[in-house]
Amino acid sequence: MDFLRPASWEEALAAKAEHPTAVPIAGGTDVMVEINFDHRRPEYLLDLGRVGELHAWETDGPDVRLGAAVPYTRVIDHLGAELPGLALAARTVGSPQIRNRGSVGGNLGAASPAGDSHPALLAAGAEVEAQSVRGTRLIPVEEFYTGVKRNALAPDELIRAVRIRKATGPQQFSKVGTRNAMVIAVCAFGIALHPAGRTVRTGIGSAAPTPVRARAAEEFLDAALAEGGHWDSGRPVPPSVAAQFAELAAGACNPIDDVRGSAAYRRRAVAVMARRTLGWVWEEYRHAEGREARCA
Repeated sequence: MDFLRPASWEEALAAKAEHPTAVPIAGGTDVMVEINFDHRRPEYLLDLGRVGELHAWETDGPDVRLGAAVPYTRVIDHLGAELPGLALAARTVGSPQIRNRGSVGGNLGAASPAGDSHPALLAAGAEVEAQSVRGTRLIPVEEFYTGVKRNALAPDELIRAVRIRKATGPQQFSKVGTRNAMVIAVCAFGIALHPAGRTVRTGIGSAAPTPVRARAAEEFLDAALAEGGHWDSGRPVPPSVAAQFAELAAGACNPIDDVRGSAAYRRRAVAVMARRTLGWVWEEYRHAEGREARCA
């Protein structure tokens, strides 16, 4: 196994163009596990640790441009206001040591359906900034996942950054695991309110071959909130609407039975998380700026 260690982004792109099978490594929290268990034996490892710009972020404009190697700890400590859903998800990742090394870019590159950042990225609305010596393209995050641990990157492309919409409304994240820490998700759910467009977005993890949005649930809830005048009045979401939203969210799943949980359990858990997180974000929304007073 050869170890490539570029000192700049340009050198990294050149190395990836010359060696398309090279596996990028920054934090190594996924790659090293696969190598240690002999699940992967790449011909080349492409170390991105010296590429400084991958460890930086920008908050100008409507999006946060998050460098591919920014560790979860930085998201938690510095971007909780702009990206509350992602910060909540980041808090559930592994141990402090893993959160200090692992990154959203690495989570995307691994493309595991159980990756903790994926539901939050889907709910917030994100684009993956992929680059090669041929140029740059932006891939909507829902189009980035192409299969179990497969993504839409071309062989010569690397993830440079992730562009994530800043929160304009409440966001939440919930995860079910077999214990409280250091655990792969049995399933996970993210939700974000987007008041400007009067829409809701969701993300589901570890309940289908890829992370997915619950689009039918989103469309149903968008219509129910609009028809009931809830965005303006701040009235509570009726229990029947929350229950239907939860049922439709569970319907978006295509889970499997495995050692961490059955397919039936995953569907049930997603329904429960969808109902609960909807309640949390809506309560936060309706109490903001005194909206609850207008529905008294």
